[in-house]
Amino acid sequence: MFDSLTDRLQDTFKKLRGQARLTESNMSDTLRDIRLALLDADVNVQIVKDFVETVRLDCQGEDVLRSVTPGQQLVKIVNDRLVELMGSEEASVNLSAKPAVIMMVGLHGSGKTTSSAKLAARLRKDKKKVLLVAADVYRPAAIDQLEVLGKDIDVPVYTERGNPDVAAIARRAVDKAIAEHFEVVIVDTAGRLQIDQTMVQELVRVSQVTRANEILLVADAALGQEAVSVADHFHQALGLTGVVLTKLDGDARGGAALSIRKVTGCPIKFVGVGEKIDNFEIFYPDRMASRILGMGDVVSLVEKAAEEIDRKEAEKQLQKLKRNEFDFNDFLSQMRQISKLGGLESLLKFLPGGKELSGIVDAGEFKRIEAMICSMTPQERAQPEIIEVPRRKRIAKGSGTSLEQVSQLIKQFTQMRKMMKKTGLFGRMFSGMGGGMPPMPAGGMGGMGGMGGMGANLSALRQSMSRGSNYTPPKKKRKKR
Repeated sequence: MFDSLTDRLQDTFKKLRGQARLTESNMSDTLRDIRLALLDADVNVQIVKDFVETVRLDCQGEDVLRSVTPGQQLVKIVNDRLVELMGSEEASVNLSAKPAVIMMVGLHGSGKTTSSAKLAARLRKDKKKVLLVAADVYRPAAIDQLEVLGKDIDVPVYTERGNPDVAAIARRAVDKAIAEHFEVVIVDTAGRLQIDQTMVQELVRVSQVTRANEILLVADAALGQEAVSVADHFHQALGLTGVVLTKLDGDARGGAALSIRKVTGCPIKFVGVGEKIDNFEIFYPDRMASRILGMGDVVSLVEKAAEEIDRKEAEKQLQKLKRNEFDFNDFLSQMRQISKLGGLESLLKFLPGGKELSGIVDAGEFKRIEAMICSMTPQERAQPEIIEVPRRKRIAKGSGTSLEQVSQLIKQFTQMRKMMKKTGLFGRMFSGMGGGMPPMPAGGMGGMGGMGGMGANLSALRQSMSRGSNYTPPKKKRKKR
């Protein structure tokens, strides 16, 4: 998300390197580049104008601290203003009512049904008892779709097939929720155009009979400024309480996310960043601003790891590593945990500067390693030292790789295991990430899909993170002759 905007802003900030302070002259071209970058990202014209003017006033005559370059000062100013533009802090859903009723509204094809299920899954993780309501009686198979999604996430779905009265369906669903002590009711409504007054009035009736305390507009981020216009129309008719931006992972521009709060006054509460049920995130303006400026989002990465990683299993593997018993079974388990978090390439995007690193990661590398490990016998996985040449040939044949690649994997794994035990680096990684991250071999898996050197880069990065960003390796003392 925001790839194009991020790249252009980073290029703009680089131009200020070497300048002693921010002045009117060196800011002129920079502000022009920022203006063009935002316009290219499909941000509202008036918002761009106001944003650039505010940044100019913030920078004017401001001395740069000795330890901060003009580029860094500008990054801070732009970051603060982006956070302000998108909302100073995250806006949570109001669940104070018993039951809390959440209406999902929007245009055709914006992703309301899927977003309803994603929101239900998230609330269920928070130990809420949720009821989904199939109130889209117009789209063929809409009820079936919600029932399938509800079954997948183990959330009941209230339906009344053949009844065209949407308000009555919603009202009886709320009555059922009260009787059976559901805490949250999510009403999936039919898609409609903002100019279709009859359909919009139907939503108004649903809102009134259910006394909905949350009316969330589900808007397609790829629509850009059109999404902002849609939000404005629905807000005037219904009094929206928030926005869910979908398909943000496929929108490299992101203008809707930067404009919608300012134009409508409605906060963005959630964003859809993929097709899977768990690709649904709370919208944090400060974290999103950090991602836009290429500074990563380590907090979200740690939270994601804490949710997905099995701490008991990670603790068990940590103890095995300390005893030098960490084997290919453990390595395979951790690789699969990385896959649960979206893969190494996805995780790198959460780290400062990770975007550049993610471009050199071979997504197929983990699959090749997994294929080689799965081609080993249980004894070979537990005792890598017994894997001699004949066994390596069999593993290579079974995994569709070469003898050289299998030998390289075993060599690097052995080196990695020794290094991790000696340095205790895995323990620091474990305590910092809330779980276990698979240790990459120092020196990478050379000769395997262009990964060479990647492991060394990641090891250096992890050592730097564990000791502080200004860490430099200690110099070796010369022995006196």
